[in-house]
Amino acid sequence: SKCRTGPLDLIFLIDSSRSVRPFEFETMRRFLVNIIRGLDIGPNATHVGVIQYSSQVQSVFPLGAFFRREDMERAIQAIVPLAQGTMTGLAIQYTMNVAFSVAEGARPPQARVPRVVVIVTDGRPQDRVAEVAAQARNRGIEIYAVGVQRADVGSLRAMASSPLDEHVFLVESFDLIQQFGFHFQGRLCVIDHCSFGNHSCQHECVNFPEGPRCRCRQGFELQSDGRHCKARDYCNGVDHGCEYQCVSSGSSYSCICPEGRQLQADGKSCDRCRAGHVDLVLVIDGSKSVRPQNFELVKRFVNQIVDFLDVSPEGTRVGLVQYSSRVRTEFPLGRYGTADEVKQAVLAIEYMEKGTMTGLALRHLVEHSFSEAQGARPRAQNVPRVGLVFTDGRSQDDISVWAARAKEEGIIMYAVGVGKAVEEELREIASDPPEQHVSYSPDFNTMTHMLENLKVNICPEEGKGVTELRSPCDCESLVEFQSSALAALGSLEQKLTQLTARLEDLENQLANQK
Repeated sequence: SKCRTGPLDLIFLIDSSRSVRPFEFETMRRFLVNIIRGLDIGPNATHVGVIQYSSQVQSVFPLGAFFRREDMERAIQAIVPLAQGTMTGLAIQYTMNVAFSVAEGARPPQARVPRVVVIVTDGRPQDRVAEVAAQARNRGIEIYAVGVQRADVGSLRAMASSPLDEHVFLVESFDLIQQFGFHFQGRLCVIDHCSFGNHSCQHECVNFPEGPRCRCRQGFELQSDGRHCKARDYCNGVDHGCEYQCVSSGSSYSCICPEGRQLQADGKSCDRCRAGHVDLVLVIDGSKSVRPQNFELVKRFVNQIVDFLDVSPEGTRVGLVQYSSRVRTEFPLGRYGTADEVKQAVLAIEYMEKGTMTGLALRHLVEHSFSEAQGARPRAQNVPRVGLVFTDGRSQDDISVWAARAKEEGIIMYAVGVGKAVEEELREIASDPPEQHVSYSPDFNTMTHMLENLKVNICPEEGKGVTELRSPCDCESLVEFQSSALAALGSLEQKLTQLTARLEDLENQLANQK
């Protein structure tokens, strides 16, 4: 009897490598012919295509070529085996991308005609099959893997659809493949089970030879109960490259940026700090307690900070100082004009590996790093000066004098501590309030969580005005200062009046007691 109850787009993928001997290939021909004779073939019924492969892939006839069995049988009898290698992965790739296309005779996806491929092979693939087979299955292609004689069971299981016990078959020899063909033919008959009873599928029901199955719309994946669908989290399955955050949406994913920053044309990166200019000097601890592997992590961390800055001669300038028992300017503020140049210079820094003279480094920062000779812009331009000190332990010299001096000089100070860094020292180095200017991580490998805090506070666009460029002599600034001063005096006068009234009340109470 024919399979008359449901159409299929069915492709046979036949191994014709040199390991398949001529008389064995003849039995494979008969296997194909016998199965085709049992199918209900027609434009609105089952479409059949045949592909042979070895080291290359050759279409014997595509899905839309023939709708008469006689034509198919003649084409099968005319096959000349390729007799080369066994590139099964390549054959699956061709089947997925070409053979199941509408141009080759496959019905469009919206027609919901099941797509089935039957792979018949006698050996181990010479290329990778697991990944490409998974892609084919994800596109809704049902894969049966039939191994004959010398076939590798592991490869068959890697290719086939689930459940494996219904899609993987191992035949002992080509002589027995005819007997197996009669058994297998029944699996290709699709009965419209979805029309009967309540299948309870959340999205859609699809007929398969063994019965109905639920299938989810594109962008969703079937849950363990086999009925309900859940939006697929594409971000976990791909290398999305999003700078800030990846969000699954529909059948794909998209990148988003923090509030206040815009996604760039590449769809992955966020715009840089562009609302104001900054002279930023990074002071990094190169003492022996950091250790070489962690110093590389520090350099990577520094470059992640550079990534969100608008580095340019007119925008943000970056300088870097390394310290241990001595202090060394790795590059001054005025040397590099692009972020890429800064990042390359950071990667080239050599680790000092000695003591921890943080006080000496702060003195160098104040006396040298922000000088015009080092590339800092004149104070008259009111460009904010920002110092970021990175340390992993207690200083071996006093930091109090030069930490205070840095802030007296108008430098906005940030302190970043890792591992055994001392909180009291970090707070002494940093500007007020400490919660905005101190960051800490217990481990070098996890310190990237501090980046967002630093971005929000250092970035002029996100820093809530802390680096706003305004001259104190501007008329608007003077008016603003006058208004705030008068408001403060008014509040003080009111408090003094209340205090005077209370003192008078206390005096009256004392007089009455006498």
